[in-house]
Amino acid sequence: MKRRNLLAKRADAIYVLVAGYCLLSLVLKILRPDSLEIDESEQAFLSQFLMLGYGAQPPFYNWLQYGAAAVIGISVTSVAIVKNALLLLFLLLYGLTARILTKDRLLQTVAILGVLTLPPVFLLAQRDLSHTVAALFSVSLFLYGFFRLLKNPPNLASYLIVGAAVGIGAISKYNFVIIPVSALLAILPEASLRERLFDWRVLASAAICALVIGPHAYWVINNIGHATSVTVAEMREGSDATLLPHAIEGMISLAIASSKGVALTLAVFGGIFYSDIGKIARAESLWTRVVGRMLVASFLMVALIVVAMGATHIRPKWLALFTALLPLYLVLKIDAANIDPAPRLPALLSIAGILSVGVVLMLWVRVYIGPAIGDYSFAHTPYNGFARAVSSEAPPAAIVVDDAILAGNLRIQFPDAPIILIGFFPDAQVHLPSGRILAAWSSQGQTPKKVPPRIAKLLVGEDVSIADREPEIVSIPYNAGRPGDLYEFGYIWVESR
Repeated sequence: MKRRNLLAKRADAIYVLVAGYCLLSLVLKILRPDSLEIDESEQAFLSQFLMLGYGAQPPFYNWLQYGAAAVIGISVTSVAIVKNALLLLFLLLYGLTARILTKDRLLQTVAILGVLTLPPVFLLAQRDLSHTVAALFSVSLFLYGFFRLLKNPPNLASYLIVGAAVGIGAISKYNFVIIPVSALLAILPEASLRERLFDWRVLASAAICALVIGPHAYWVINNIGHATSVTVAEMREGSDATLLPHAIEGMISLAIASSKGVALTLAVFGGIFYSDIGKIARAESLWTRVVGRMLVASFLMVALIVVAMGATHIRPKWLALFTALLPLYLVLKIDAANIDPAPRLPALLSIAGILSVGVVLMLWVRVYIGPAIGDYSFAHTPYNGFARAVSSEAPPAAIVVDDAILAGNLRIQFPDAPIILIGFFPDAQVHLPSGRILAAWSSQGQTPKKVPPRIAKLLVGEDVSIADREPEIVSIPYNAGRPGDLYEFGYIWVESR
């Protein structure tokens, strides 16, 4: 109760709680076994390279992870630090945006707690997201700079923040560009705001945006197919089996995904502010109009893209950047209705706390109670045990694998050895260093026990003989697993000259 009273008396206390939440997430991630999830494995593997582009996703998160690995080394800790730092900045800037736009400083607390009820924030970001977390940070940075620019007398700093945010967002997630376009459309009907578009400082904003985007844009121009093919394929997943026209199927999928993304947040706000729903719905201000138009424009543009691409499969996490506008819009409606949020804070804090902290604790506890019911996840795969089993021999000059998750996890276990993932670079560009090469793979459920064809092809192509070598199979107990439950790895040592 004292903590809740503190929130009502000191609005800034929410920032301390948010920092504590992100710190808890970081600590519990470090205390778990050092096995990574899918996105985390990708980041660990890609932290070997500083490139203008890495494939289907823009490079901003990869660059941050590369920098963290260069400074403190690649580890579960450095992977967790990057994600939680971005999540913290997203929440802090979101609150500061609400502070700029509202009369009651308690509404910044409502905004932060409200955004913590969005599934991509309290669940997916903690479970296994990377680029989307960076894009969420970019959204809140853009909102902060954009509304600071509109609310206050124009100054160069605000224009530069907006330009940097647009640039960072565009190299975080390609669909981020919908946000600034929707913001531009949202202010056009407001004469008092439109004039900010004709300020000379817009040129400075565009210049810094171009500076941030430029290197990756050059890569995209030369690799357009590589940058878009995976996303397009995912959006058209299952399209051959659909009974309805693709446009209708896509719109239904978009409606379902949108509903999943906003239902919980609307239910929470509706329940907590139930007695004032009518008053809130009728309330309006300059800022509710602007953010409301942004929401509508964003989803209309997404709908047009869905129809134009013939997309039939939309995932809720793809809409996270747009559903993130909803809590801010609801807070602005509450502010326009002149409703005191203080009496509702305890309930909102309880719900947001249970969702956010509860998920972090659940993910940690699941590692230790899951095996009791036969529930093994990526966290249980014993990469550390495999590393111990083979590290008694000389350190590898390089490690060859044909699986991305294995690549990232072995990068954690062997931080000084180059990890060569077959298929990431064309085979013609792969050259093994001289020395002892470790080729490794998961042999779980594999029969017969033999070197995977892609690994064998690469080694033979590098004039490395494997004909006289039998692969070794090692069975390692799962992390936190039941006695007798084992995971099998296959490996082979070869000499490269």
